[in-house]
Amino acid sequence: MKTRAVILAGGEGSRLGVLTVKRTKPAVLFAGKYRIIDFTLSNCVNSGVFDVMLLAQYRPHSLIEHIGVGRPWDLDRSLTGGVQIYQPYKDRHDSTWYRGSADAVHQNFSFVKRGGPDLILILSGDHIYQMDYDPMIEFHLDHEADLTIATLRVNPEETHRFGILDVDAEYRVREFIEKPTGPSGTLASMGIYIFQRDALRRAMQTDAQQPDSTHDFGTDIMPRMVAGGARVFAFPYSGYWVDVGTLDSYWQAHMDLLGDPPRFDLNDRSWVVHTKSEERPPAMIHSGAVVRDSLIADGAIIRSGAVVERSVLSPGVHVGPGAHIRQSIILTDAHIAADAQIEKAVLDKIVRVGERSRIGAKSAAQITTIGKAAKLPPETVVAPGAEIPADTRPEAFLTDPLSPTTA
Repeated sequence: MKTRAVILAGGEGSRLGVLTVKRTKPAVLFAGKYRIIDFTLSNCVNSGVFDVMLLAQYRPHSLIEHIGVGRPWDLDRSLTGGVQIYQPYKDRHDSTWYRGSADAVHQNFSFVKRGGPDLILILSGDHIYQMDYDPMIEFHLDHEADLTIATLRVNPEETHRFGILDVDAEYRVREFIEKPTGPSGTLASMGIYIFQRDALRRAMQTDAQQPDSTHDFGTDIMPRMVAGGARVFAFPYSGYWVDVGTLDSYWQAHMDLLGDPPRFDLNDRSWVVHTKSEERPPAMIHSGAVVRDSLIADGAIIRSGAVVERSVLSPGVHVGPGAHIRQSIILTDAHIAADAQIEKAVLDKIVRVGERSRIGAKSAAQITTIGKAAKLPPETVVAPGAEIPADTRPEAFLTDPLSPTTA
């Protein structure tokens, strides 16, 4: 039984704010040394799925550069699959930008079906989780399903963010409602689907003929298949999984790495998360520095008197003397000058924070974010929950340093 994975990796990710101004959501850095896409790719190869298509659209350059020919994931193959990246293209027919998740697959279906895969495993490129897909594939085959949807239980107040399923005692889906507005069940779709190839083809052909369709799997394909009597089943999953599509979920997923024990453990050597890594020297922590419950990547330097608590530092981050970083995520090559204070914030790559600056606050309800390559002059105050755009220059703070959101 031949399985081909199709990873949807074209999301704009606007709810991640400045982090996706210059990159697609799956290419956003995560957990110090990884990018979000690494977790789905690693799940594929750890599950023995080595035939992977990746559908990209929005600002794919960082993603393409990161994945390359797929060598870090053992996906630099030709005879046995490997990874192939596809983008929207213009042909003689009425092709367009992808109008939805199902349309992205439909436009590329000539490539999806090439080589005759029996099963199509549809995945998202912006989820953080560790999952062996093999039990789900076995479940799909045992139930002779047209479609199997991976599911997990969510809190009732979160159901409006998910597709919600109602199932019978055999896990056959009786109803699928995308992002319900009223009371509903708590069995939610994870955005992970297994289709019989011909069932997927029929569903997409039907969907393409619907003038009012949004061409989305959750909004259109799933409800229509269930209502039409297709054999749709829910596969129950109970492990860690999070859609890091918002700043709050992105920040919280990092905090989940820092518990004792962590909610999500990166140290499981039986399930390695692979990535493309730069060659950097070991992290250097100077005498007198204090580091508590944090992840510190290669090449980071923490100077004497600095304090780093419940934070994640990516490669090459420099923390100056006396600086304090708490509950924050600092991305590659950011430079935090002496005596700066950063609380509950996310700083993108190559940010420069001047001496004695204050960013965010521990008790803030919202995450403070600083865009890529922004330069903050000394003694800048960035209010909790504020957002500083990428490439902001020091002179932008001269008029009103207490209101940097106008920069």
